[in-house]
Parts: sequence; structure tokens; C-alpha cells
Amino acid sequence: MSTERTVRFSLNGRAVKAHVASHESLVQVLRDRFDLFGSRESCGQGLCGCCTVIVDGKPVSGCLYLASFLDGTSVQTIEGLAPADDRLDPVQEAFIEAGAFQCGFCTPGFILMTKHLLAENRAPSDDDIRHYLTGNLCRCSAYPEIVAAVKLAATKQRGG
Repeated sequence: MSTERTVRFSLNGRAVKAHVASHESLVQVLRDRFDLFGSRESCGQGLCGCCTVIVDGKPVSGCLYLASFLDGTSVQTIEGLAPADDRLDPVQEAFIEAGAFQCGFCTPGFILMTKHLLAENRAPSDDDIRHYLTGNLCRCSAYPEIVAAVKLAATKQRGG
């Protein structure tokens, strides 16, 4: 039996509310209620990183995060990353400039994890990057380009 409740939370800086079933995941609610399709479910087990979303400043697997826990939280998705003036975030720019994607399915998760990494470590080494992004998988094997994009994003964010 599924029960529903109303959750109120901040989504990309905007106050929202949604009626959610007890079994619904964050990814389902983002896609079905708010038409935000950047977060994608691939493995459904929190192993691939495609569903990464930032909740209260920390990356979470959106496929495992129950929507009923959203009440009072702050959620950032890939759609809310760019500034309001239609420019891209420096991490998004770096991924484009470095060609750090092929099919693009995993890219939003990698970008959000990169944002979080760079918030913790402004100048990560290649090993730091690989270790931090271990939970994100790219089926197309764009890993060298992803590492290059993270390094480029770090340089951009430091003003270089």
C-alpha cells in the first residue's frame, strides 16, 4: 500500500511542493512532476552516478533517495546549475571545451560531482579526480576527456 504526502522544498533556488508516494524516488519526482530530465536513472541501484543530484549541498543518488525525505531540503539539479543570465557554469563550459562526453547520458552526474569536488578541492590531482568520480560510470569511456574537463574547470574557477 502506498501512502502519499506533500513535501515542500527548494528546487534550483525556487520554493516548490509536490505530492509524492512513499515509494517514489527523487529522480521520478524531478522527471514526472517538474519536467527536469537531466537526472537519469540507469542502474536503479546507486552504482552508476547518472542520477546524481545535490541535496542540501551533498551529492546523492537520486534513484535511491526517497522523495518523501525531500521536505525542507534544498535540491540542485543540472538544470539549475547555470546562472540565470543564460551563461553556462564554468564546469559545463569545461566539459564542452574538453569534449568530455560522447552520448551525454552520464554527463549531468559527472558535472554535478565535479562541482562538488571543486568546492572541496580547488586544485585536484588526476588521482584525486579519478578517486572522487569513481561512483560515476561512462559507458562510452570518455574518462581521459572527463579528467581533462575537471582540470580545466578547476583552472576556470580559480580565474585562470
